[in-house]
Amino acid sequence: MDCLVHADALAWTQAGQARFKTNVFMKLIDADYVVVGSGLAGLSAALKLAERGRVLVLTKKAANATNTSYAQGGIASVTAPDDSFEQHVADTLDAGAGLCDADVATKIIEHAPVCIEALEAMGLRFSRSEDGAGGRYDLGREGGHSARRVLHAGDFTGRHIQDTLLDSVAKTPSIRVLQNHMVIDLITTGWIGVDGENRCIGAYVMNSESCEIMAVRAPHVILATGGAGKVYLYTSNPDVATADGVAIGWRAGVPVKNMEFIQFHPSCLFHPEAKSFLVSEAVRGEGAKLVDVEGVPFMNAYDERGALAPRDIVARAIDSEMKSRGVPSVYLDIRHQPEAFLKDRFPNIHSTCGRFGIDMAKDLIPVVPAAHYCCGGLEADLNGHTAVPGLYAIGEVACTGFHGANRLASNSLLEAIVCAHELAASLAEIPVDFDGAKYTIPDWESGDAVHSDEAIVVEHNWNEVRTCMWDYVGIVRTDKRLERALRRIQNLRGEIRDYYLDYLITPDVLELRNIADVADLIVRSARSRHESRGLHYTLDYPEAADNPVDTVIRDVAGQTHPSHESIRAGR
Repeated sequence: MDCLVHADALAWTQAGQARFKTNVFMKLIDADYVVVGSGLAGLSAALKLAERGRVLVLTKKAANATNTSYAQGGIASVTAPDDSFEQHVADTLDAGAGLCDADVATKIIEHAPVCIEALEAMGLRFSRSEDGAGGRYDLGREGGHSARRVLHAGDFTGRHIQDTLLDSVAKTPSIRVLQNHMVIDLITTGWIGVDGENRCIGAYVMNSESCEIMAVRAPHVILATGGAGKVYLYTSNPDVATADGVAIGWRAGVPVKNMEFIQFHPSCLFHPEAKSFLVSEAVRGEGAKLVDVEGVPFMNAYDERGALAPRDIVARAIDSEMKSRGVPSVYLDIRHQPEAFLKDRFPNIHSTCGRFGIDMAKDLIPVVPAAHYCCGGLEADLNGHTAVPGLYAIGEVACTGFHGANRLASNSLLEAIVCAHELAASLAEIPVDFDGAKYTIPDWESGDAVHSDEAIVVEHNWNEVRTCMWDYVGIVRTDKRLERALRRIQNLRGEIRDYYLDYLITPDVLELRNIADVADLIVRSARSRHESRGLHYTLDYPEAADNPVDTVIRDVAGQTHPSHESIRAGR
């Protein structure tokens, strides 16, 4: 379980970075640093790196279309006098169910206050306590935390963070942001035939509006693309969360770790028109109970911490209640709080529920679990460094060991900003003396590919991947379900590969290719873990193993970039 090597990786991985020739003009942009992603991790790194060189930020949609923008709860940090780093670390390790790296957790948590100060220096204002005593923060409490330590800005925390960062980026001349530009695949020296150590030197990029394909070239490429929620049929994530960074990093030779640990948020609003709307865990932190349709609380039957148990426990409890009772949802009950409090503390949630005819002060709020966070990802250290020199991963796309088998609530934004700062500090020690001119990037060629008149195929395969993952690789798993998922996902990947090679690529095809790749990685990882731990629960192995280890999937070619020769010859 500590190292998986797959025979099909050489054939599939990069089957589609695909077609090239050298006599077609292709736009090329050089930079000192390329950051892929415009959320908290990506923009924090960009702002720090801009002090040393030219930074190019690529984001496949608008710059504010990120998971960060959707974060409601806040960012966990020790700020209260009755809290401590040791308590926060202990809560993180407990939630992580034996797979956290304690050293990484300690370093991230101890660096949190400095990063909070950095955000505030840019203009971010967290909510303060009403009495204003000492200017203290209005700290929230969420599942798995033993104390109130979640800083928030109402329930728009992520949006305020995103806006603050974008304002700072706009004032920084050395940062260039290209919106609506999606990375197709990474470029390494091993692939273009340069002798010596294999390293990342850039990427092929598609303008998602014009479908023009160009290349970017840089000594340092930072993946900060966020999560993988759209691999599943139901998710709290925005539409951009199609696991792009994990897919392109793995295809470039970076090992992936612990992909079986997909966190399902317990409380997404259950309403046919409320697409992906999250009812923050902070609502439970203010006393909301999880109840059945008659208003009877049920969580204490599953865990003594009740509705504030860690997310894996709460999500499984809700799943059990729904299946055993044959009901489409359970409910949150926060009717004990006055309406004025709810409007002030949860303005976004209160108004959104109101739009759907739900009065938080008077009505039960119907909720269901949905895919929310990927605790696994590209194997990276605290500084974001991966096994491929020149390629880095920070934020949700990375697996640093911080979250283990289950992420503690509001630790995601914390990891994103701390690792961004640590990455920038580590790169400050590396001189920017990259001579890009010595690396000739092959021009992109579409070969015999033609425009497709069968877009319905893409939509069908997109839905089939996501439905398969929801049905067979969800909150509760079995060997039989995982085997079915593996067969179907492998067949779909073959179909998608053929489509990718035969037709001119589009952003939809690129996203489909990425979710299929990552679905395969999740299934393979889950099949290898013969125990139940954290977010991975299987009926065939309901007990936890005595000596847990990480699940690491490595490309069959090791740390080298797979060859494209057979693919080019095949065209």
